[in-house]
Amino acid sequence: MSHKTAQSGLQRFANDAPPEALFVVSAIVQYCGAVIAVRLFDDLAPASVAWFRVISAALVLVVLSIPTLRRGGRWSRNEIIAVSLFGISTALMNLFFYLAIEHIDLGKGVAIEFIGPITVAALRTRTSRNAVALISAVIGVVMLSGLELGNEPVGLMFLFLASTMWAVYIVIGSRVARFDRGVSGLGIGLVIGAVFIAPFGAPTSGPAFSAPWILATCFLIGILSNAIGYGIDQFTLRRIPVRRFSVLLALLPVTATVFGLVFLNQVPSITDLIGIGFVLAGVVMQQRDTLPATEVVA
Repeated sequence: MSHKTAQSGLQRFANDAPPEALFVVSAIVQYCGAVIAVRLFDDLAPASVAWFRVISAALVLVVLSIPTLRRGGRWSRNEIIAVSLFGISTALMNLFFYLAIEHIDLGKGVAIEFIGPITVAALRTRTSRNAVALISAVIGVVMLSGLELGNEPVGLMFLFLASTMWAVYIVIGSRVARFDRGVSGLGIGLVIGAVFIAPFGAPTSGPAFSAPWILATCFLIGILSNAIGYGIDQFTLRRIPVRRFSVLLALLPVTATVFGLVFLNQVPSITDLIGIGFVLAGVVMQQRDTLPATEVVA
């Protein structure tokens, strides 16, 4: 199978698969990366892992975007501003999240971080059915968080910052996704984001340069969590409204809980399992609206 045939097959899958399926794939690759990152924290500071994650994803996406960049023409001032804000918010989200999960279990961390997407979904909910779906997802996420908000104040502070950046990522990412420039907007944005968080990640990055396996592992994390995971998000944001996207993100705490159990021995409680049920109920209940044909970017 040629590279072009494989690429067109992947694009068809991204365009035709149910958004729920895309979210499951995105969640799996993102939290494979997160599990690897947690195991790496003993050898490299979380801030440096986040920095290398952003750098590696930026390099891969920019290389993949070279054909699109060549034929895409000049970027407008508004596009450059949006892409810059998108990249900076994404890089900060990664940085704050890694600093948080150094102190808090992966599943609970993602659940608490979901405050950002919940806020975006709430502001854009217009029907009673969507409101009920959102409430169900909120209940599930609160149960997954364990209501243990005071036990890890440092981790909680970083989670709230990551949550804010996640909300910005969704809102601005939906604009970038509709620029009709493939994943080049994400790639260029991450280049800018990598420069922005360099003062946090660079000072403690020494071990990665003295141990090639650490650097290679960081690049694997970036490819899984950012290049593939966020690339899927860009395709999904072209197809569905921001509100539906935000509620579907409730699948991520569920996936993170499962990955925490399987790979990090972070065992969920009965309450966590009930919370997962509420999240899944909210995802099933919400309206499966899509963007009007005039708004969808092929």
